[in-house]
Amino acid sequence: MNKIILQGIMYDDKSSFLKGPALAPQKIREHYRSPSANYFAENGLEIAPDIFDDKGDFQISSYFDIEEITSKNINGKNSILTLGGDHSISYPVIKAFQKVHGTVDVIHIDAHADLYDSFEGDPYSHACPFARIMEEKLVNRLIQIGIRTFSKHQREQAKKFGVEVIEMNGLHKLESLELNNPVYISLDMDALDPAYAPGVSHYEPGGLSTREVLSIIQSIPVPIPGADIVEYNPTRDINDMTGMVCAKFLKEIASKMIENNPQ
Repeated sequence: MNKIILQGIMYDDKSSFLKGPALAPQKIREHYRSPSANYFAENGLEIAPDIFDDKGDFQISSYFDIEEITSKNINGKNSILTLGGDHSISYPVIKAFQKVHGTVDVIHIDAHADLYDSFEGDPYSHACPFARIMEEKLVNRLIQIGIRTFSKHQREQAKKFGVEVIEMNGLHKLESLELNNPVYISLDMDALDPAYAPGVSHYEPGGLSTREVLSIIQSIPVPIPGADIVEYNPTRDINDMTGMVCAKFLKEIASKMIENNPQ
């Protein structure tokens, strides 16, 4: 079996409210290795460290270095899992990913659509990555799940780019969601209700439970060649609750990559 590439992007310069997500990659690794749990995912696979081709964590001096670093880390057709960082990292990561894996569908799990054309004067803000991704046609299909802060501008952007949005108040639409192409998962930790994930910068009540996010991941029937976990802010966490949820998601996404991508 080909190993899953693992990289950490220590970057939060594009965060609009609070800093802290740059600290997340190291903390997620710490919780993943915590003796309070084990390495087994719910499908029975053991997601031990040796299943990863771990490239380490990267301190970023310039935003545009993220694409170059990711391009160097991608090895052939191996799946890649990135630990962020704020959500701005998804644009350069997916840009590098697309050059190797081609255009895929994206499942974006988040409280926010991140479709602003520009936010606070910055077109590369963590509120903008999917506007850039859709402008450059880096993906075939963008499916957003859990949105509950949909501004007028972002609704217009979603319509412009043909984004499929499943808002929190319409979560039942997941039942009819059909997936046929390989999927990249972009998981923003503030998709979860703050009760399940207090370690984020933006508290948006009325969100997904940990189990609902796991169910979304576990129900994906197609190959998953790439994923990122972003916007965990350890400085806001309580008793490492969110860090352990991140570690859980790391194992479950990796297990689905293995299950759905037979080599």
